[in-house]
Amino acid sequence: MKVCDIMTKPTRIEKSEDLSRAMDLMDKHDARRLMVTSKGKLRGVLTMRGIARALGTSRSSGLPASSLHVATATSEAYTKVSPDTSVGDAISILQEQRGILFVMDGDEILGWVTPKEVLQTQTVFGFAAEFMNRPIVAAPGDRVVHVRRMMMDHDIGRLPVVEEYQLIGIVTEKDTAKAMRAIRDLVTVNQQDARIKNLLTVDIMSRGVRTVPTNANISEVVNLMLKYEYGGIPVLNLDHDLVGFITRRDIVAKMQVA
Repeated sequence: MKVCDIMTKPTRIEKSEDLSRAMDLMDKHDARRLMVTSKGKLRGVLTMRGIARALGTSRSSGLPASSLHVATATSEAYTKVSPDTSVGDAISILQEQRGILFVMDGDEILGWVTPKEVLQTQTVFGFAAEFMNRPIVAAPGDRVVHVRRMMMDHDIGRLPVVEEYQLIGIVTEKDTAKAMRAIRDLVTVNQQDARIKNLLTVDIMSRGVRTVPTNANISEVVNLMLKYEYGGIPVLNLDHDLVGFITRRDIVAKMQVA
C-alpha cells in the first residue's frame, strides 16, 4: 500500500488570512489542522496549538484573532513525500518526526497523511497499557495561562483534569485558543490581561470524559478516537485511578512497521 492510497485532501487557507477565519474554517470542517498556502504554494501547517500559542503571546496582546495573520502561527513541521512512498515508510517518518506528511508530485500538492489516516487504514495489535504514557495533568483551579504553558513545554494538545485523584474533565489546546479568542474579541483592551490571568481550567474544560481501562484492546481505543474525533483518551486502572494517557501519535509511534 502506498501513501496515495490513504492520503486525504487538506483544508487549505492562505497565509495572509486571519486567525479568526482559520478557527471558523476548522470548526466548519471539523479539522485539527489546516494547510497553509501562498498563491498556491505550500507554506506550512496551521494547528490549534499554533493558534493558542499566537493568541497567548505578549506580542499580540490586545489584538483580536481577526487582526493576527495565519502566518504568525504557521509551522513548518512537515515532510514532503512522493505518492509512491510506501505506507510503511510513511509510518517510519511519522515515528521519527512530530509533523505530518504532504504527498507531492513536484510542486503539486496531492494530499496529506496524518496519524488519523494511518489509524483508519492500519491494524494495530496490543493493549492500552502498552501504548499509554504517564499522564501530565491539570487541576480545576489551575490558571489557563499556566495550562497553556504546560502544553507548549511538553508539546501536547490536551491535559486530563484531576481533583482529589479523580478524573473530572479534560482541557485541550482548542479550549484554550477559543477562550483567548473570546476574551480578545469581547473584552476591552485594558481588561484583557486581568481576564486572561483569572481564567481557570474549570471554566473551559470538558466533563464527562470517555476513558478506557489498561486492558482495553488497542483496536477499541482506535475506534473510539476515530468515532468521536478524539486526539487522546485517558487510561484508568481497575480502581478507576488515572494511570495513563494515549494519543493518536502514541499509537503510531509504537506501531510495528512491516
